[in-house]
Amino acid sequence: MAKDRDEDYAGPLRRILIAVLALLLAVIFLAWRIDSVRVERLRASFIDRFVPTFDWAMVPVTKTLSMIEGFQSYARIYEQNQELRRELQQMKAWKEAAVQLEQQNAKLLAQNQVRLDPKLTSVSGVVLADSGSPFRQSVLLNVGARDGIMDGWATMDGLGLVGRISGVGKSTCRVVLLTDTASRVPVTIQPSGQRAMLTGDNSMLPPLDFLENPDLVRPGDRVVSSGDGGVFPAGLLVGQVVQGQDRRLRVMLAADYERLDFLRVLRSHPAEKITDIGPLVAPSETPLPAESDDAPEAAGGSDG
Repeated sequence: MAKDRDEDYAGPLRRILIAVLALLLAVIFLAWRIDSVRVERLRASFIDRFVPTFDWAMVPVTKTLSMIEGFQSYARIYEQNQELRRELQQMKAWKEAAVQLEQQNAKLLAQNQVRLDPKLTSVSGVVLADSGSPFRQSVLLNVGARDGIMDGWATMDGLGLVGRISGVGKSTCRVVLLTDTASRVPVTIQPSGQRAMLTGDNSMLPPLDFLENPDLVRPGDRVVSSGDGGVFPAGLLVGQVVQGQDRRLRVMLAADYERLDFLRVLRSHPAEKITDIGPLVAPSETPLPAESDDAPEAAGGSDG
């Protein structure tokens, strides 16, 4: 019964409070909108008296608004950061592509600037694959028999001699590098003019064998192909002489073996061999004018 009585009073009391609060708010609204000097003074006095004391009540609202603004700013910064990361990844990809194109362009320009015998023509090819074997060092080119490639022709990059053609297919060919153990290239060491054999040993510094006089060879001397045996044309740059850790004279190859992208195949033709013995040069049948025996006497008589 007590509960029912309380509930009977709670409803009307709540409605009365709501009505009073609505009336109070209406009075405040009307008072705030009245255009009167006295009311204006009253509003000013009320603001000066109560508003400064409500700063503590506005602190949570201010902090909440600051947190919301900070979170929105953080979200914008995060989105900008993600966008910059994506752009950076794209720039890295473009940079890598630009570096590769720059390297290819430099190598092609270097090949165009190589001074070769005017009689030698060439075919440029792209390196397709490397054998990757520690016992055989060779590469594949995308030129072959359809391009007129023949076994034994020399190959160069933009700097120096790389190897020789060993195996020709219809559209590809294999190049045995100078570093391969099967490679033997006769060379000339300048300026001494010493002849030697460059022997591959699967290292980047192949040794010089069969030197005529090693005392005349110094580190830093220039090494070029000699053309002996008709394997390679003469005068192709091979590298320079260095002294290895085993105290042997070796060659630092001029070709960049770490970046073999393009190779130039030289169309070399074997030198013409002379097999016939030519006839001896016969003396001239025209008699030489004979000197007169009286000339000296005449000269002597005139002196007397």
